[in-house]
Amino acid sequence: MKPLPEETSWPASLLLEAAPDLRQRPREFERVWRGFMTARATLGLVLMVLQAGIFVLAPQPSTTPLLICSAYFVAALAVRLATRPQQLKQRFDAQWLGTVGVDVLAFATLQVLQGGAINYTPLLALPVLIVSVLGSRMQALAAAAVVTLLLLAYATWLSLDASGDISAYFSQAALTGAGCFAISFIASQMARRLASMELRAQRNQLAATVQRQVNELVIESMADGILVVDEHGWVRSANPAAHLLLGTHDLLPGSGFDLHSHPGWQALLDIVCASFADQAARRSDIDIRHTGHGSRRLRVRTQLTASPEGDTLGLCVVFMQDQREIQARIRAEKLASMGRMSAAVAHEIRNPLAAITQANALLTEDLTDPGQQRLARMVQQNALRLENIVQDVLHLTHAPGSTRQDQAQTLDLTLATGRICRDWKNQNAAAETLQLDLSTKALPVWFDPEPLRRILINLLDNAYRYASRRAGCIQVSTNVSAPSASVCLRVWSDGAPLEPSVEQHLFEPFFSSESRSSGLGLYICRELCDSQGASISYERSERRISDQLVSGNEFSVMFRPPPAPSTTAHTPKPD
Repeated sequence: MKPLPEETSWPASLLLEAAPDLRQRPREFERVWRGFMTARATLGLVLMVLQAGIFVLAPQPSTTPLLICSAYFVAALAVRLATRPQQLKQRFDAQWLGTVGVDVLAFATLQVLQGGAINYTPLLALPVLIVSVLGSRMQALAAAAVVTLLLLAYATWLSLDASGDISAYFSQAALTGAGCFAISFIASQMARRLASMELRAQRNQLAATVQRQVNELVIESMADGILVVDEHGWVRSANPAAHLLLGTHDLLPGSGFDLHSHPGWQALLDIVCASFADQAARRSDIDIRHTGHGSRRLRVRTQLTASPEGDTLGLCVVFMQDQREIQARIRAEKLASMGRMSAAVAHEIRNPLAAITQANALLTEDLTDPGQQRLARMVQQNALRLENIVQDVLHLTHAPGSTRQDQAQTLDLTLATGRICRDWKNQNAAAETLQLDLSTKALPVWFDPEPLRRILINLLDNAYRYASRRAGCIQVSTNVSAPSASVCLRVWSDGAPLEPSVEQHLFEPFFSSESRSSGLGLYICRELCDSQGASISYERSERRISDQLVSGNEFSVMFRPPPAPSTTAHTPKPD
């Protein structure tokens, strides 16, 4: 493949390799071919009418010239109507005979039969011109040479019957031949130049089309909103992110809208008008207000484009970014930094805390005063609380690496849940508080037993903290979810409903509605579920307690099914 021009981009080169017909049959070649064939048919018609007029006005002894012109017209017309455009091949074939051969034979025969009345030799330039444009340069020179030889042969034939000076015959043949060579060379060069320009134009057009499609795809997939606005405030183009920010989902794709039509867009319209007035880029933070919704804070940046006509102000490209996304990225970076710092601090606290706990235990053995024993128990309780917080913080940084997918195994969720709940009831003396509604059949899931224990105990502790402590206020159930046929573990409690602000950040780290909580429990549960291919969610639901429907908080864990037996190396285990 020939190298592409410098302005051709990489997508166009890939498409040109898959579409070689652009080089073999450019559209300009087809137009030139049809022009030549139409000219041949027109020339045949003119010659036929001319010979018919001569035959009528001045009766000739022979009708052969009229028959030759009629046959030439029919042959040229048939080629024009019945033949597809194609280049002349290197070998003589039907196309050569039907075009160049017919032309040379007809014009040479007419020249021989004309008897000095009409000179047909200039018509021999037509086949030379056709070969020069539709064939190669060597074919064009060969055609000019053939015509020159025919002219010299005709001059020789005339000189045999002439009695005077015969140099005029050969001079005319030589000049006509030289003109044919000049025509062949010039026409061949022009044809090659025209074909090269046509191919380059097609390549550039294809490159521009592909580049435009790539730009549209990139703009549509951008998270930032992009508007193209004219000087009158009419939005000519907007990507999906811009429609999402402005709340214009009901508009048809590609349809524009007016910024003046919505009063909540006044701040956006003002910055666009200011950009046109100053003919300079602007940057500002504005508020967009939607009917029935609160305001949305946007960071807006404008850029002006030059006007191709010169009599307008061009277009204004508006880049919009939701401030909530910026704040979310900032929060994520802060949380990452906080997590690293918290892990370092937790490691430093761990050893002194262990020393405090051990020293307090040794002091407790020698205490007899009830007041001092009560103070020692307070130290022990708070030390245990600090130890739990340290464990949560350390798990926050090590959970993704310590619970890998390859540690999972097939276990029976019903048996595992029953065993964990029994241990939790004995430890917290909550036999009446906790009610189990486990499936009667085995529910195999793909999960690691230790993360399952941590998740369930964390959810039970969280439920026990906010439950009413009456019989059945905490309920644990295992079943198969009907819509997706997934195995589900549910932990429900009759606690008070969560505030919307609390529910929105429920699974975020270091967020808690209690001052005595680290805010890592539910976040760790979500991290453990994600590492094992499961998911956790929250909803408000109703359960029966003493034949009464009671609303409560429910956490659901959806497990993935175990892999096929041929792809797993573990055997089913109850726990």
